Amino acid sequence: MPEVDYYAVLGVGKTASPTEIRAAYRRLAKTLHPDAGGTVGTFQLLREAYDTLSDSRARAAYDAGIPTVHARPPAKPKRRRFSEEPGFVPEPLDLEPDELEWWEFAAQDPRVRHGRRRGPGHTPVVAAVAGMVLVLAPLVLGVDFTPPVLVVWLALTAGTALLVQRLARGYLAARRARSEFAAEFGGGSVFGSPGVEADELAERLTADLLERYLTRLPAARIFHGLAWPGSVFADVDHAVLCGKRLVLIESKQWLPGHYETADDGRLLRNGRPFRGGGSRLAESLDSYHDLLPGITLRGAMIVYPSRAGAITTADPAEGTPPMTPEQFLHEIGGWLSAEPSTVDHNALRTVRGQVVGSGRAA
Repeated sequence: MPEVDYYAVLGVGKTASPTEIRAAYRRLAKTLHPDAGGTVGTFQLLREAYDTLSDSRARAAYDAGIPTVHARPPAKPKRRRFSEEPGFVPEPLDLEPDELEWWEFAAQDPRVRHGRRRGPGHTPVVAAVAGMVLVLAPLVLGVDFTPPVLVVWLALTAGTALLVQRLARGYLAARRARSEFAAEFGGGSVFGSPGVEADELAERLTADLLERYLTRLPAARIFHGLAWPGSVFADVDHAVLCGKRLVLIESKQWLPGHYETADDGRLLRNGRPFRGGGSRLAESLDSYHDLLPGITLRGAMIVYPSRAGAITTADPAEGTPPMTPEQFLHEIGGWLSAEPSTVDHNALRTVRGQVVGSGRAA
């Protein structure tokens, strides 16, 4: 048997089934992955153990004491991309809030509504008050309760009592929903953290953009570093949930130029195929469609320059091409503001569960 006990690394017995090995790996990866606070070396050992024991031939060779040759070579150091400027930081977006069409609209109703668990509103309250006035007025004025008057008064009293009872239940349900929401999700609107490495600057720029502007929407909840269902890696850079609308976001830092998406789906820079970067938005949207039935999904890619120069993009309303930060705020901010105050607890719980690691809530 080789020196490293891969069964002990995964915490399973030597007769563990492939399903048990896969479940053990997924459980441990959530805490040992570097994005979740683990170390690169520990996670690499965990991955080696899984790669070996999840492959029947490699596992048989390992059990026989034959050294295992892993198909995954060590990661090579990243090379600096052509024409980049090391240490270059794009100018932050300086957009006046009143330039956004949805900015004032989003603040018209600052209350957060918890799905269907909301207060009864003003109309039933006015009706209840009016009913109580009509019920009490005959008593105060000393009206002679003839049989017909008494029948009408009793019917009005019963209707008013029923309305008041329903109002009380509505207020209690709304209050209970708010308490349950606070206990489960806290008072924050941001979950997870953007990348901290030098080549993840674009993620930090987008995180700042989202928190500076989209928190204007009372129900907006922002997420950084989400996994696809069944994955333990940060496959999606960011997401914003507002009501029943969810946008999945990729952050890129590319060379200055004009970017657009061709009719056949190819990414173009200055009218020519761009091979300096890719996107997994389509895969992300497919995976989250199945995870969140009833939620409307949209993808967005925000692009920042990697050196001095301007980036322009096609009209984002045409589909999901790359966007500048300003275009993103106009297009996606307006799209999310259709439901600025409603929090869907089930959707929020599901999306938060995809955040890699414990993250943060701010």
